[in-house]
Amino acid sequence: MKEFAGKILFITGGASGAGLGQAKVFSEAGCKVVIADIRQDHLDTAMAYFRGKNAQVHPIKLDITDRQAYTAAADEVEKVFGGPPQLLFNTAGVNTFGPAEASTFEDYEWVIGINLFGVINGLVTFVPRMIQAGKGGHIVSTSSMSGFMGGPTVAPYAAAKAAVNSLMESYYISLKPYNIGVSCLCPGGIATNIHEATYMRPEHLKNTGYLVNEQTIEFERNFNARGIDPVELAKLLKKGIENEVLYILPFPEPDKMLREHLEHLINYTTLEGMERQDELNRHRREEMRKRMGNINPMQGAAEAGWGKAREDITWVKDTRPFA
Repeated sequence: MKEFAGKILFITGGASGAGLGQAKVFSEAGCKVVIADIRQDHLDTAMAYFRGKNAQVHPIKLDITDRQAYTAAADEVEKVFGGPPQLLFNTAGVNTFGPAEASTFEDYEWVIGINLFGVINGLVTFVPRMIQAGKGGHIVSTSSMSGFMGGPTVAPYAAAKAAVNSLMESYYISLKPYNIGVSCLCPGGIATNIHEATYMRPEHLKNTGYLVNEQTIEFERNFNARGIDPVELAKLLKKGIENEVLYILPFPEPDKMLREHLEHLINYTTLEGMERQDELNRHRREEMRKRMGNINPMQGAAEAGWGKAREDITWVKDTRPFA
């Protein structure tokens, strides 16, 4: 897709963070934008911005895990803008950090429910409408570099994002006959407020195995502030859509980075390869320390208790590789 003027765009998580960056960039490109978000205060703030820009932006308060509400949102888009979107951005996401072995059912249900089933709900709701409208389009789901590899403190998140990667590749192949492109955006850190997601965690899913308090949230806030600016990320996304790229990695050498990440899959198939991978991991940690010098992005993590198990969980060993 090269032209965006007049296109209808639906963005989940569109009132803050990465979604708001997308709304800003694509509204400036001429899109009629729907920002869907679970937080009314974020919607109100975003709409104050867009009214000042005279942008065609419509807000919808939406819990993306509620399928009936999603259907109602899709109907509202057609009522407001006269048809279904040609662009669908599944951007909303949550995360929480702690040892995999401390994870609860509720940790998995919350993180996977939003990061994977929220995407599924968007696809199942909108894809038939987009096909029937016959205008083509493009679908983007925000995944993560965590979708290519596991991590000791992000088990539910990495599992959900890996599933999103495979899901979008399946749709990439399936939707070609309908002139609907598909991309999977896989950033690293983003300067967003995803650390505040825990405040919106449903009551029936609040039983977490991880230590989550104001100190851990504040550490995440400071850590996330070092990430890529959402508007800059959205500009890279726009270029990826224009080039019809499936996996959009917002890094200087995405092919090199992905080769390094995927290399471990091959190494993990043999004993010799696993030993080689251990050595590679040690080497890369040393190289990172040299590049960063005195800057330690994880400084303060241990003091804040970030990534630890809940205090009453006694069977977890604290082996986090940072100080």
